[in-house]
Amino acid sequence: MELNNEKAKLTPRVRLGNRMRRLRERRGLSLRQLSEQVGGYSHSYLGRVELGEQLPSQALVDSLDEFFDTDGVLSDLLDLTHESLIADYSRAFVSKEPGAARLQVFTSSHVPGLLQTEDYARELFRTALPGERDSSLNERVAVRMRRQRILDREEPPYYWAIIDEAALRRPTLVTKKMAGQLRHLLKMAVRPRITIQVLPFSRGMHPMLGGGLTLMTLAEGTTIALVESFDSGEGVDSTNRVVELTDRFDLARSMALTDDESLDLIRRYLKEYEDERDS
Repeated sequence: MELNNEKAKLTPRVRLGNRMRRLRERRGLSLRQLSEQVGGYSHSYLGRVELGEQLPSQALVDSLDEFFDTDGVLSDLLDLTHESLIADYSRAFVSKEPGAARLQVFTSSHVPGLLQTEDYARELFRTALPGERDSSLNERVAVRMRRQRILDREEPPYYWAIIDEAALRRPTLVTKKMAGQLRHLLKMAVRPRITIQVLPFSRGMHPMLGGGLTLMTLAEGTTIALVESFDSGEGVDSTNRVVELTDRFDLARSMALTDDESLDLIRRYLKEYEDERDS
């Protein structure tokens, strides 16, 4: 798609680049001069951002908002651009995450998104989106990492994850990346408002084989759901349907290992991956 056609002009990415260019030109600055003013960012990088060829980092946008005194306008445009990289079916659901009081997540084949490392997330996107440019993959990873900030808030939502053992058994292409992912799970599990459980193979069949489920309880008490498969999903706000999905989650939770047993199993897998790496 050409960047100068009408449709491209409406994309959040291009709008952000255009706004940055207009702000720079109003100051009478060249790209090189702006690079000197904000420091640490090459003029070629700034040029790619203005053309919509590359997304800026949050740090760059914050620096430019301060330099141009735009009261966070560029940061708001970056948020819109990040939202455009989220799958259509989950965009409305994900937009409500900042207001979540509790998140309950089940995944059957991979580590939940808010608990993923950058390396793990990048491999997932690379596998799911063959042919995607590295720059686009990096942007999708950045969006996922940005979403994880919700767990770093002073008062984060309560986060309860149930992970099928299959997600632990399925390795990344590079063993050390999987080891890093499991170490990250163990690190996150010690936080007071995070619970991680594993549903082991030994329990046999369970009610959510092959799919994923997220239950989000908002501050006012309403619960909504997102049901996902490998390339599609459905947001659910019907009370009856949410109750049915909650029952499925509760049944899977009742079949899972306890917190301590789950962490022991994660440690055993971690040792296997570390031993394989060292062999």
